[in-house]
Amino acid sequence: MSQKRETRPAASAPSGPDDRSGPDTAPEAGHRRRLDLRADCGNCFGLCCVALPFAKSSDFAANKPAGQPCRNLQDDFRCGVHATLRDKGYQGCTVFDCFGAGQQVSQVTFGGEDWRTSKRVGREMFDVFPVMRQLHELLWYLTEALELERARPAHQEVRRALDGIEELTRADAATLAAADVPALRAEVSETLLKVSELVRAAVPGRKKNHRGADLMGARLKGADLRGANLRGAYLIAADLTGADLREADLIGADLRDARVAGADLTGSLFLTQAQVNAARGDGSTRIPATLSRPAHW
Repeated sequence: MSQKRETRPAASAPSGPDDRSGPDTAPEAGHRRRLDLRADCGNCFGLCCVALPFAKSSDFAANKPAGQPCRNLQDDFRCGVHATLRDKGYQGCTVFDCFGAGQQVSQVTFGGEDWRTSKRVGREMFDVFPVMRQLHELLWYLTEALELERARPAHQEVRRALDGIEELTRADAATLAAADVPALRAEVSETLLKVSELVRAAVPGRKKNHRGADLMGARLKGADLRGANLRGAYLIAADLTGADLREADLIGADLRDARVAGADLTGSLFLTQAQVNAARGDGSTRIPATLSRPAHW
């Protein structure tokens, strides 16, 4: 997990501007922010390969407790089997995304001091990394929300949340470790729900509500899910071949092994790279321009 996965960009129409004044439009400001919310493994100390635990399963070839380096992690903090992770049984690594938390913790929170230098630093770093990852995930969603023209009435609320979380990401390790992340997530979730409702309200026709639904293995081939509420839905191994998912709210939806060949995900709300990586698409799958097409598709 300590190296970037090879991807290629997908084509899609950009989101519209918001009402931010000044020389930068929301998409331009959002683009700069998103660069900080993408994994820069060259400036990270392999934190995802050490801080996080995993269990032997179809996603991982071995057990590893939290705080113990993966056996594939090299001295330079790079993955020794990065090019063959799926062949070696580490599919779980290929669908992980830290949202840039790794380099933030490594280079900002701890000022470039790595966990091999000091056990004390290591313990603190491993505690902070999962917190930072969640904060950066929230920043990803809020950044997207500011770029949605139809969500303009909620933009002031979105900015307040974004500014507060960005300030927290620059705090020291002790402050970060003590952060009430569940409370933050709950607050941001309400804000993002307002954004979602504003955007989806403009989609014509009756929208399907599958919030939190168990749709594992569901046959949804060619389904019209435009503007649907799929927040937190279980879509594991669902057949979404050729489905229309434009403007569908996919925040927290589980897309592991979901078949999305030929599906249209352009304009879908709060879709992440991790979700895309976990799904099974192909060259005809349409995804948002802010995400990259996985090499394994």
